[in-house]
Amino acid sequence: MISQTQFNQELQLIIENAIREDVGDGDHSSLACIPANAQGKAKLLVKDNGIIAGVEFAKMVFNYVDKNLNVTTFIEDGSEVKYGDVVFHVAGSSQSILKAERLVLNSMQRMSAIATKTKKFVDLLEGTKTKILDTRKTTPGFRACEKWAVKIGGGENHRFALYDMIMLKDNHNDFAGGITNAISKTKHYLKENNKDLKIIVEARSLDEIKEILQSNGVYRILIDNFNFEDTIEAVKLIGTKCLTESSGNINEKTIRDYANCGVNYISSGALTHSVYNMDLSLKAI
Repeated sequence: MISQTQFNQELQLIIENAIREDVGDGDHSSLACIPANAQGKAKLLVKDNGIIAGVEFAKMVFNYVDKNLNVTTFIEDGSEVKYGDVVFHVAGSSQSILKAERLVLNSMQRMSAIATKTKKFVDLLEGTKTKILDTRKTTPGFRACEKWAVKIGGGENHRFALYDMIMLKDNHNDFAGGITNAISKTKHYLKENNKDLKIIVEARSLDEIKEILQSNGVYRILIDNFNFEDTIEAVKLIGTKCLTESSGNINEKTIRDYANCGVNYISSGALTHSVYNMDLSLKAI
């Protein structure tokens, strides 16, 4: 993963761009009917059940919009919530609260949905040595928040983007003239450019796993779209030579069985690309 400093910069960019997109040259609805000096208070109301996420991000949004807004938190990120719970109060300029409202809700609704789904997968893996990973199948421009939500839900983050880890997938290997060529060229590239990046290589068959194992320096093998029997065999072949990761159409019904095959990680794009937003609202009080 990228550094915490860079991660925070990504979050700041999300906020800046979202406010630019939503507010433009002004929230004219509020400007038209609410006095500039009007003070107000609102509560973040839960209208669903699940894991809350995005509380700390909401504070960042409020602070960006108006440093004088005051947030009183009752429920922290990662907590279970139920219908009727109040997560926080925000007090200060009424115009500022309304300016931040939509970004806070959009973000928290999606982050909470992701955290809730991740927690479900984490619970399904309880008692195994396998950890759940996210992927790059995220909403463009909102990746940092979605990966943050996975962590809040108890999952682990895969690479953040194309620049912080090498991942040689089927197309890379085919375009490079085969797996061995792809790995060799990658190691040469990293050395020439003085880059210290971990290498993950995708395998589509047991024969490809055997080929990957002929090369040194591979951090993890991605066991892609294998059935249970072949996954067990793949794990035996790999042993302790490198880490293992299963992926490909793994769902709530099959995730435990894949974990029982002995893989270190299971990656799932569904954590971020197939969720239904948690129902939340910001109500004046």
